This record gives sequence, C-alpha cells and structure tokens, in this order.
Amino acid sequence: MGESAWTLFCNDSNCSKETGKTCSSGFSSILNPYSCLNHAFIISVDMLLLLVASLIIVCKLSSKKISTNSQSQRISSLKILSAVYNGILSVVYLALGIWTIFQKLDMDHTVLPMDGWLVLLLQGLSWLGLAISVSMKQLNLPCTIAVKSCSIFAFLHAVFLCISSLLEAIADSTVPMKIILDVSSFPGSILFLSCAFRGYGLKDINPNGDFDACYAPLQGEEHDSTDETSFNHNITPFANAGVLSKMSFWWLNPLLHKGKEKILENKDIPTLQTSCRAKACYLKYMDQLSEQKRRKSSGSTSMLSIIVNSHWKAMLTAGFFALIKVLTLSTGPLFLRGFIAVVQGKEAFKYEAYVLTLGLLIAKCLESLSERQWFFITRMVGLQLRSMLSAAVYQKQLQLSNAAKLTHSAGEIVSYVTVDAYRIGEFPYWFHQIWATSLQFCLALFLVYSSVELATFAALAAIILIVVASYPLTKSQLKYYKKIMLAQDKRLKAIAEALTNMKVLKLHAWETHFKNVVESLRKDEFKWISGILSQRGYQMVLFWSSPIIVPAVTFWTCYLLGVPLNASNVFTFLASLRIVQDPVRLIPDIVQAFIGAKVSLDRIVEFLEAPELGNRKAEQKCYDKNFDHSVLIKCNEISWDINPSSKPALREIDFVVKPGEKIAICGEVGSGKSTLLAAALGEVPKYNGTEYVMRALFAKTVLLVTHQVDFLPAFDSVLLMSGGEIVEAGTYDQLLASCEKFQALVNAHNDTVGSEMDISRSSNGRAMASKDTIDNVHVKEDLIMANGEQLIKQEERETGDTGFKPYLQYLRHHKGFLYFTLAILLHVVFIIGQLIQSYWLASEIQSSQVSKRELLTVFTVIGCSLSIFLLLRSFYVVLLGCGASESIFSTLLKSLFKAPMSFYDSTPVGRILSRVSIDLSTIDLEMAFKLSIAVGTTMNTYFSFIILAVLAWPVAFVIIPMIYLTIILQRHYYASAKELMRINGTRKSSVASHLAESIAGAMTIRAFGGKDRFFSKNMDLIDANASPDFYNFSANEWLIQRLEILCAIVLSSSALSMTLIPLGSSASGLIGMALSYGLSLNVFLVFSVKYQCFLSNDIVSVERLEQYMHIPSEAPEVIEANRPPHDWPCVGKVDIRNLKVRYRPNAPLVLRGISCIFEGGNPLEQHTDSEIWEVLEKCLLREAVQAKEGGLNSFVVQDGSNWSTGQRKLVEFDEPMKLMNKKGSLFGQLVQEYWSRSS
Repeated sequence: MGESAWTLFCNDSNCSKETGKTCSSGFSSILNPYSCLNHAFIISVDMLLLLVASLIIVCKLSSKKISTNSQSQRISSLKILSAVYNGILSVVYLALGIWTIFQKLDMDHTVLPMDGWLVLLLQGLSWLGLAISVSMKQLNLPCTIAVKSCSIFAFLHAVFLCISSLLEAIADSTVPMKIILDVSSFPGSILFLSCAFRGYGLKDINPNGDFDACYAPLQGEEHDSTDETSFNHNITPFANAGVLSKMSFWWLNPLLHKGKEKILENKDIPTLQTSCRAKACYLKYMDQLSEQKRRKSSGSTSMLSIIVNSHWKAMLTAGFFALIKVLTLSTGPLFLRGFIAVVQGKEAFKYEAYVLTLGLLIAKCLESLSERQWFFITRMVGLQLRSMLSAAVYQKQLQLSNAAKLTHSAGEIVSYVTVDAYRIGEFPYWFHQIWATSLQFCLALFLVYSSVELATFAALAAIILIVVASYPLTKSQLKYYKKIMLAQDKRLKAIAEALTNMKVLKLHAWETHFKNVVESLRKDEFKWISGILSQRGYQMVLFWSSPIIVPAVTFWTCYLLGVPLNASNVFTFLASLRIVQDPVRLIPDIVQAFIGAKVSLDRIVEFLEAPELGNRKAEQKCYDKNFDHSVLIKCNEISWDINPSSKPALREIDFVVKPGEKIAICGEVGSGKSTLLAAALGEVPKYNGTEYVMRALFAKTVLLVTHQVDFLPAFDSVLLMSGGEIVEAGTYDQLLASCEKFQALVNAHNDTVGSEMDISRSSNGRAMASKDTIDNVHVKEDLIMANGEQLIKQEERETGDTGFKPYLQYLRHHKGFLYFTLAILLHVVFIIGQLIQSYWLASEIQSSQVSKRELLTVFTVIGCSLSIFLLLRSFYVVLLGCGASESIFSTLLKSLFKAPMSFYDSTPVGRILSRVSIDLSTIDLEMAFKLSIAVGTTMNTYFSFIILAVLAWPVAFVIIPMIYLTIILQRHYYASAKELMRINGTRKSSVASHLAESIAGAMTIRAFGGKDRFFSKNMDLIDANASPDFYNFSANEWLIQRLEILCAIVLSSSALSMTLIPLGSSASGLIGMALSYGLSLNVFLVFSVKYQCFLSNDIVSVERLEQYMHIPSEAPEVIEANRPPHDWPCVGKVDIRNLKVRYRPNAPLVLRGISCIFEGGNPLEQHTDSEIWEVLEKCLLREAVQAKEGGLNSFVVQDGSNWSTGQRKLVEFDEPMKLMNKKGSLFGQLVQEYWSRSS
C-alpha cells in the first residue's frame, strides 16, 4: 500500500518529463528541483508553514483589544510592499499549479503523478498564508513569536529553493517558470523577515493575550467597576475558546444544550466579547474619522474608506478562507473524472478508487471548514458595522440642528437604524461572493476547456449574454430602491406623527382621514415594491435558466465543431457547471444586497453630514462659585432661521443671570419666551452677539417660562417680553406697581381663572402656598402610581415551537395558499424535468442507436420547456409577495387605527415603528422569495439523496441514518434558534423605542447634560440586540458544518459504491450523472439550510406583525342596529351626560360624571385658504404665519417644535358664560359669528 501511495505521488519510472532523470537517493537528488525527494521535502515544509500560518490567522480571530493609539493603526509601507509582492507571487504559484493540472489532463488524461502540480499549489498557499499572518498587527506574544519563527523558517526555505533552482538553471542553461518563481521567493522571504522583526515591537504586543484589531478601549474602561456590561461574568465562551473549538463551533454547545432543555430567556444569553460591543465599534469609527479629517484639509470624509480601514484585516482573512473554499470546490469535477475512469477500467493503480474516495472526503471537509469560517467572519464584521452605524446615528440625532430636523424626521431617523444600518450590516456577508463566484467561473472554464475544447467559448458567450441581459434589470432595481426608500420615509413620517398624536386624532375623530393619508402614501410605495419584486422575478428566471441554456449551447457547438461527446467530458462539464449554478442563482441576491447597501449608506452618510447645533460651544464648564454670572446673552438679533433675510425671533437682548437667581419670563403668546429659553440652552442656530452659559448652574439657578402669574412673586426677577424683545425687567412688586402691561397681564389671568386672591399679598406667602399645593398633588399621584399596575409592560413575544403557524398566517393573505401551491408544483415539475433531462443524457450518451442530433434535440426541448415552468413559478412567487404585502399592511393599519387609547398608553411608539419599518420591509421584499427558495433548495437536496440511493443502493444504509441525524441536529438547532430570533426582535424594538423617545426629548436631554448617559444606555441596548443575533448566525454555521460533514460522508460512500457495483453498459453515464448531482449535494444542502435559517429569521417578522394585527378594537364607527335617521344630524352638537372614564379596567376614574354640550365643529380639509386665514386671524396667529416664507404651506416639524410653546397651546378656558361675557374674548366673538351665520 505504501508503494502504491508513492507511485501515486511520483511515478518511479522517472522524476520528470522535462529532465528524464531517475529518482536517485542522496543529497544531489534533494537539490534537484524536479526530483521526487525534492518535491516531497518542499511539500512537507510548505504544509508545516501553512499550518502555522493558519493557526496564527485563526488565533487572531479570538482577539479582544488593541491600543487606541492612531499611530499603531497605520500600515507601514514595508508591510504593504511585502503583502503585494508575496501576494502576487503566491497567486502566480497557484495559477501555474492549476495550469499544470490541465496540461497533464490534456496530454496524459490523468493528474498523476501528483508531485509536479501539488508542490506548486502548496507553495502558493503557504506563501499566501505567510503574507497574511505577517501583515497582521497587535498580535499577542505567542503569535508574535510564531510569526518571527515562521519568517526565519521561510527565509531558510527560500534560500534552499533559490540555490537549488540556480544550480539547475546553470546546469541546463534553461530558465522555466518554476525556476523563476523559486528564485523570486528569496526577496519575498527577506520582506517577511523585515516585517516580522521591524513590525512587531513591544508596543504592538499585548502581553496578556488580549488582542483584537477591531477594538480600542474607552478611556478609563479598564478601571470602571460600575460598568456592568464590561464586567458581566456571563461573557461569550467564544472569547476564550481555542482554535479547534472556534473552527468547529464547539464553544456554542452549552447555549444550544440549554436551549434544548428550556426556553431561552434574556438572562441566558451571554454578552458579546469586547471587540464586538458598540462602544468599541464607535470609538474605532471616531478614531478613523479623526484620522481622515487630519489628513484631508478640505474636511470631507469618506464613510466607505472608514469602513474599509476598520475591517480590512478581517475581510482579508475571510477572503483567504473563501479562496480555499473555491479551490477545494473546484476539485470536484476532477474527482468525478477520476471515478469515471475507474469505472471504465482506466485506473492508474490498483487502489485508486479508495484513494479517490479518501481525497474526496478530505476535500469536502476542508471545503466545509473554510466556508463556515468565511461566513462567520463576515457576519461578525457586519454585526460590528451595524453597531457602529447605529451608535453614530444616535449620537448625531442628539446634536442635530433644527434646520436638519426639517429634512430628517423622527420616523426617518428610526428607519436609518432599523432598516439602513441592518442592510449595510448584511453586505459584508455577500461581498466575497462577488469575486468568489467569478473565480469559480474561471476555474470551471479551465475544466470545461479540458472537456469540450473550443466549445468553451460558446459556453462563455452564453454566460456573458446572461449577465449582460441582467444589467437593465440591475439598473432598474437601483432606481426602484432609491424610490422605495423615499416613499418609505414619507410613510413612516406620517405613521410616526399619527401614532404620536393618536389621542388628538381620536378626540377629533380624524382617524379615518389620517388612515387614508397613510394608505395613499403606501400606494405610492407599493408601486415600487411590486416593481422590485417583478425585477427579482425576471432575474430569478434568467439565472435559474443558465444551467439549462449554457449546456444546450455548448453541446450544440460541440456537435457543429465535431468535438466528441462522451460520458467523461459531458458530465465533467455538467459537474463544473452545477457547482457554480447556485452561486450564479445567488447573483440576484448579491445585486440586491449591493444596491440596498449602497442606497442605505448614502442615506446614512447624508444624515451624518447634516448640520449640527452651532452654539453648543457657548456652554462653558465652570465650577467656581465666585463667578459673576451663570447666563449672559447680549445679542442684537437671535433667529431660528440662518437665512440672513429672515425675520429675527428676538431683538436687542441684554440678559444676565447671576448664580442662584430665580428668573420668571412672561408675556403674551408668540412674544419670544420659549426662544429666549432655547437661546440660553444654546438651541437657537443664529446669533449676532455674545452668548454664554455655565455648565454648572450654582445654587439652582432657575429660568421659568410661564403664564401662571401665581408663581411670579416667588422669583427674584421677572422679565416681561413682547414682540421678541424684553420690554420690562424687575421684581414682581416693582412691575406690578410701575408697568401697565404687566398689570393687565396679571388682571387678565386672575379674571380668567376666577381668582379672588389679593394682588397685594406678599410674594413669600403666595410662593409657599403654591409650593404646598404642588407637593400635595405630587404625593397623591405617587400613591396612585404605587397602588396601580405598571403602565408600560415588557414587550410580549412568542415562545416555544410554533410549528407551521406563522407560515400559515403569512399564506392566508390574499390567495397566498393558491400562489404558493402553484409555485411549488411548478418547481417540482422543474426538478423532475431536470432529472429526466440528465437521465436521458446519461443513458443514451454511449448508445449507438441514438444519433447525437437526436440526443441533443431532446435535451434542448426539455430544457426550453423547463424555462417556461421557471417563468410561471416566478410569476406566482411575485403574486404571492405582492398580495401578502398589501394584505398584511392593510390589516395592520386598520388594527392600529382602531386600537383603543389604552393600547397607546401602554405601548411605546418605538415598538410600533420597528414593526412598520424593518418587519414590514422584510415582508415586502424578502419573505416570498426566501420562502420559495428555501422550499425549492430543500427539494433539490432530497432529490439528490434519492438519485444517489437509486443508483447506488448500498448507500441507502448511509443515507437513512444521515437523514435521521439531520432531523435530530435541526431540532436541536431550532429549539434555541427560534428563541434567539424572537429575543432579537424584541430587543430591536427596544433600540427603536429608545431612539424615538430620545429624538422627542433631545432638547431636554441636552438641557440636563444627559447626552453621555443616554448615549451609554443606547449602546447597551445595541449590544443587547446584537448578542442574540451573534448567537443566531453562529448557530447557523454550527448546524451547516455538521450537515456538510454528513453529506461528505454520503457522497464519498456513494462514489465508492458506484465504482464497485456493476451498472451495465451505461455505467459511465450513470455514475457521471450521480456524481454530478452528488458533488453539488453540499452546495444544495448549504443553500437549503441557509435559506431555512433566513426564513426562520424573517418569519419572526410575521409573528411580530400578527401581534398588532389583532388588537382588541374600540367600538365600531357604525352600529347597523342603531343607525340614526337619514336627516341626522339636524343640529351639529354633542351632548355628554354623566361621563365616567378610566384608562384601564383596574385604573382609577379620570373623569367622574362629566356633563357638557359641544356645538358642531369644522370638518378636516374642507375649507378654502381664505377661511383658514380668517380663523388664524381670530386666533392671533395670522402675522406669525405670514412671517414665514411658505405661508400656509410652511413646514411644521413633527410635534410642532419649530413653533413656540404658547402658539402650540393657544386656547381660552373657563365656563362658557364667563367667556361669553368677558370683554374682548375670542370665544365670545366666534360664538356670535356662528349664530349670525346660522341665522
């Protein structure tokens, strides 16, 4: 057996076809670059170097911290030179090795002996691994020692290669490519040495083993014992896992085991390692941003370059694993050709079938390990990227200027986090698919050329035409994505305003009108949704048809060119095509991910570049109690609008407040009181003068804007404002004695509230009475809240195994069952048609009774028929997606607008916004296609199992236990995965709720200096949301890896069985068909499980939407059994008698027997502009509206924050008869006008 293995490695007849020398032993043979001993020695060294380099790279993934010093983050020019030089050298080695394989196949029809091409491939891989490991920074001490040792070893190895190659070149007077590469490795090894010993000083080494290229500790974090996030004992096992544990995802077993035993709760999920937390990601972003601003004098920054600089090492490592995956995957057709040769009796040695089986098993296991690490690393990068952007958006909204709020509403900002940041976070997962698919194509073309020769160009032309035909679809999708994001922003803004003000809508019975407005915006959005789904449907048809179109074109070209078609070259070609067909089918998803990420990144960048509050710098930190004043404002003009031609809100302000003073600000509505207070807080963007505010307002300095004059005697000074100016200032008694305007204001207030208090009472007495009253009310409210139940409850989520319930809930919308059933039936027909097509080719390819023209005609007709079924399947999938999207939104909107106020009192707006943004977006664009693809790829996988079992019946004894193990593994996985996905959904709502609440209270947060505290809370919520997501995608890789290993065992067993079982005259064709399916079994399985996981993630969105689609409704608008007469209402008024209201069943009464009458009001949007101007004039708001540039079309920010507090609350209140009799009462004038018009 050992002799046969040596023969497999190197024929004992000669050492090389180039030299013809025999394989002699001794030192001279080792120095001969073409001898077997030389190749064996080099391969051994290369394998050792590759192993150590791989361990260094994998160890780097377990890192935790790096230094924050920006200098240490720079990449030296020496390392760049080393990476480029040795990277190119390794690629040339790999290319030469692959070319040697195809040359041997073309000339000898075998890849044996292996030493000639194996030495080239391993030399290329080892050099590539060294280039990556040496370029890394911030390694721990053991890894640094390993890098230096490897560089020394590589240098000695390169010296040996260089000397032996030069001696051979001098002896033969020839310089082949291998000699050039071996000599070129010497300067590359010098670069390795230089980088290893110059690039790793003591400052770059973390002696504690805490290392990571993605983390920089916050200042003082190591010593902050109060940071429970940093010091949580339940930290992820991944942080301390070993290399083998990380490669096999063994570290995840405890959590999955716990999820199998019980329903996972929040406390069961360990926290993220430090490098993945939002603090570390945000600090890394700020470091990169500062570095860019330092380098660029223009001040412009590139978010893309920040992302690349932050994560290039991790992405490069993932690319290394992607390369290994592509290379191992491409060996499949070579194994297929070898097995066919064995069946045809052309084996190279006695036990070739067993060696091929073992090689196939190893290749498939290596393919699985490399792909899992590839996907896991890119998912980690995406999670860090999402956390970084979410934190950056939150921090930005805390300092967003008032002008920027006009273009970025609260709903849009929430969408930036819940939709855009998530889309960008998904892109790293797809990034390497772009070049990996292209490389798979190139390698497949080499294999195809060895099979069908010049017909390869026909296959290439067909592929190019398919890609070119998809370009208009891609361009349209980019346009549609931009349109849909704009339409979504408009809809979210309208929904956010409606939800925030739902009490007002219900009070005025405006729900129907606002619901219609939202529905009209949704119609515009749905137009683009249906467009995107249609474009994806066309792309699906195009790329799923490629495995049908390309073989037909290629085989007909072979027929016309006279290229012989046999089982070996036909099924090698089909196997080469089949291993890339699923990556080709992914092209629409890759395009969608790229377009979605680009659009989302542009939106977030535009937001992050929006103007900020410009006067916050005026706020000073000062804790000197001897300081003269705490507030100083001396300005000619203060304006909310930075436009020079705009009318100022305040003029000639000279305002000084001493530490500890209590200042009251009063005046009529619109006089500038709120603006003055905002100016003191640094919120007003335009100043013409000096403004100064101390950070520490000593001894409780108080500025109070109020209409309640009862409080004024308690203040040290009172400012009276009018027309944007401070007209009077003094104590309460001084103003009351000397200022007629102030006397009128006090008297008007006393008349309004029916006060009989004596104006001449002392200020202290009045103040104390007011304070006692307030304290009594406060205590009473506290008691009520203490005895009552909690108003805002924890968000509910589904628990346990819900089975097919959420899928049935999705399919019940708008003929979903019908469309889904038709789509699946058409897919079954497509699979069966492919099976018939392959069987026809396998059984008749060697038959002399069927001509090649007849063979190809039937093959092509079947293929064209399958394309029609693909088109119909995509058509029904698009109908399923559009119908479900429209129906779900309609039901959800109706439920929300019909919900009682008790629902809104106990439900934060952020919970609803997260559902109508990210969850609804998932239903709109993802659910239908992922459902159909998941079911379709699962059916493909099981059909492949059936084919293998039929053609090689002994394999059934392996397949049946494997299917059983597959079911066990999937149940073990789903027990935890479902809960992780649900917890992720509720925590995502917490992030959205906190963001929405912070946007609404941004000015208050800034006023109390709470930005840091709220930002820290937000980052904790981001981490809490990221944790279940991290474990979710880790569990996906855990499951897929184990299933792939099982598939590799099945495939290897099948291949061996079919070579040992006689299959008759069509044996070569049938084994070619079976192995072409079997080689793609891993691909089918990966895509099946991957889309099942995607689908499991997305179906949680259906569960979350269903929770709000069936809210107990308030009383219906129309009760058919209690309809009023047809002429009702004859008088427009509402008569309320003894009304008693409580917010919830167990809550106390808030209205206790109210009886009153409301006369008829005006309907919404049914009056002309002149009538509206008339009403505004009566409300004393005409001048304020006319002063704005847009007049009646002036923009009103959500919550009306660009209007003064008084203007928003302009109202008269008292008993109707008193208001009627009050002189100058607006209410009395309106009533008189009403009766005059009625008569």
